[in-house]
Amino acid sequence: MAKKKRILRICAKTCDLFNAKYIVDDKEVTSHDGYVPEFMPEEHYGDYVELDIDIDSGLIVNWKTPTEKELKSQLNGE
Repeated sequence: MAKKKRILRICAKTCDLFNAKYIVDDKEVTSHDGYVPEFMPEEHYGDYVELDIDIDSGLIVNWKTPTEKELKSQLNGE
């Protein structure tokens, strides 16, 4: 019998109140308040965070690792 794929689906509306911090070696590199950055998975339209989390692995399904450039530019709002 195949193991069932268990997913926790989270959808949250931020209403322009999204906040993220990019931290490297315990130091904040950049941060962002406002709209949801484009590198977040799924359709978010700037206000929504939609995450599917594989319960067994703890990994975000469909996560595409953002580049250093994307992190710095989108979290700085540049």
